[in-house]
Amino acid sequence: MKVLMLNGSPRSGGNTAAALHEMERIFQSEAVETELIQVGAQQIRGCVACGGCAKLGRCVFDDAVNELAPKFEASDGLVVGSPVYYASANATLVALLTRLFYSTPFDKTMKVGASVVAARRGGLSATFDELNKFFTISGMPVASSQYWNSVHGRLPGEAAQDAEGLQTMRALARNMTFLMKSIALGREAFGLPEKEPRQATNFIR
Repeated sequence: MKVLMLNGSPRSGGNTAAALHEMERIFQSEAVETELIQVGAQQIRGCVACGGCAKLGRCVFDDAVNELAPKFEASDGLVVGSPVYYASANATLVALLTRLFYSTPFDKTMKVGASVVAARRGGLSATFDELNKFFTISGMPVASSQYWNSVHGRLPGEAAQDAEGLQTMRALARNMTFLMKSIALGREAFGLPEKEPRQATNFIR
């Protein structure tokens, strides 16, 4: 089992990192290989809807998005972490995910997704929902925990005082591990769900 973990915070040692590291410890104890990549402070532009990825099989802007694509393809699960800014994820992370999901032609069906958010006080559930939408439009089951996947803290290190938040991260990692292993067994026994040709319609017809 392999899990790719993306830290969308510009701070490598902040509260988002604390949440992801708590998950990482559980993954390692369950013999799940992890790779944690700091993306929140990188120079990543947004999608310009040029359509070039349909011809190239990758994004026309050759940056971290194209570097992450093969890692994402080889993974069984993806964990995305972000601080909360105005009840939303870090804009750099959103730009990366938009281009990563749209430009990659490989099938993401049954890769397990999990989002993790960190904030001083509010906006957590809105950001959590925003990130989960990347998974649910891609045929990716979403791993859940005992509570919404969030930790509280403002200054770096304050999340370590959020005992319930850290417990939520540990439960999330255990549930995600179980889900990935169960899907692997199901794929071996039954294959992936059948897919129909896509019906793409506009609202006007």
